[in-house]
Amino acid sequence: MKEDTIIALATPAGVGAISVIRLSGPQSFAAVDNIFYGKSKIENASSHTLHYGDIKNQDGEHIDDVLISIFRAPNSYTGEDSVEISTHGNPLITQKVIELLLSIDDIRLAEPGEFTKRAFLNNRIDLAKAEAVADVINSRTEASFRGARNQLDGLLSKKVNELRSQLLNSSSFVELELDFVEEDIHFVNQDELLKRIDSIIIEIDTLLESYEFGRVIRDGVNVAIVGRPNVGKSSLLNYVLKESRAIVSEIPGTTRDVIREEVSIGGILFRLFDTAGIRVSEDSIEKEGIIRSQETVRSADVVIYLEDVQQAESKDLFIDLLNFTSPDKIIKVVNKIDLNKNLVKDVDVKISAKTGEGIDLLFNKLKEKTIGNESYTEKTAIVTNLRHHNCLKKSRENLINARESILNKMSGEFISVDLRNAEMNLAEIIGEVTSDDILNNIFMKFCVGK
Repeated sequence: MKEDTIIALATPAGVGAISVIRLSGPQSFAAVDNIFYGKSKIENASSHTLHYGDIKNQDGEHIDDVLISIFRAPNSYTGEDSVEISTHGNPLITQKVIELLLSIDDIRLAEPGEFTKRAFLNNRIDLAKAEAVADVINSRTEASFRGARNQLDGLLSKKVNELRSQLLNSSSFVELELDFVEEDIHFVNQDELLKRIDSIIIEIDTLLESYEFGRVIRDGVNVAIVGRPNVGKSSLLNYVLKESRAIVSEIPGTTRDVIREEVSIGGILFRLFDTAGIRVSEDSIEKEGIIRSQETVRSADVVIYLEDVQQAESKDLFIDLLNFTSPDKIIKVVNKIDLNKNLVKDVDVKISAKTGEGIDLLFNKLKEKTIGNESYTEKTAIVTNLRHHNCLKKSRENLINARESILNKMSGEFISVDLRNAEMNLAEIIGEVTSDDILNNIFMKFCVGK
């Protein structure tokens, strides 16, 4: 355990009904006893109990009446002695309480994510679960929350540990054979070992295939709405948002910059980018808007290429669009079908941004482009994190190497090294093997107080 005690505001800064100040470390109880006046000393209190009393400064001045929550090691979030102080939600009060506690020796402000980092270092949670804590906090849609909750509940960790166990079992037999190489004793059949490796590769492939789906539910989808001026890009954005976010005008070139808005569709976060109409223009501001539109297309996960029934199809514009994105990312949409339903165009979806006709079909196309027919349940392990994805890829590569070594009748040393490396790659996911740089990079992304 750490020797110092950390403190931070655990609730958002600002005015509210209550604020919660969190302490963790060996001096937590003694520090609070220096400023808390209740019926009994916190030092003598039982774990998981609440205590009402007053906070006073060194001069006996009353600061606030508070509620103290006690958590004794190892049965706390961090695995250390911990205290949570609930005050009235006035920033002035929390500032005074924190300053009083910081004036005590061995008490310091917590770094970003340090409470969760201590929970990991004290074996309260593994690294995959620790990362899920931040994802739960930052979840903005039902799907992203369920995915993060899925990981926090340990489904990914359980699957990784199962694969590690299988690898350790196999590599142990291979290494045992090395000790008896002169006696030519075999503890595992080569064909059986290949079957075990192939089975683990299939499991890893399943996890790797879930990443694209996991990335979408965690990070959302960038959608660029592009087309010539006056095809209804801003009207489509406004209809989806149910508000007049973008200016709509019959004058071409009304949209000069990229407008970004977010909307949840079927539990998935979609970031919609209304771009400037693409055309040849001498207006310097409009030209800059068109350049930004092209940059938006480059970084988009999906591109809605919008036409309307009143304008002739612009094949040159569509061809130019392919310079900035893949055809697989494009959904061709024709707008304003309320003006002419009989006109047939070779498009994926026909809509009216005025009446809303066809918008649901467009939503279905968006989901189809991003997650296909994939779904998940509360019992499915999903990879949502790029670090986990990379570890799984490395593990798979080492297993392929081990497989090749077996087929080429190579020495057991080669097979053993590859199997051990594959196991270590999996261990990195849950933090059994990791470096300080990786840990610092992970927890610096957390908010202070968590």
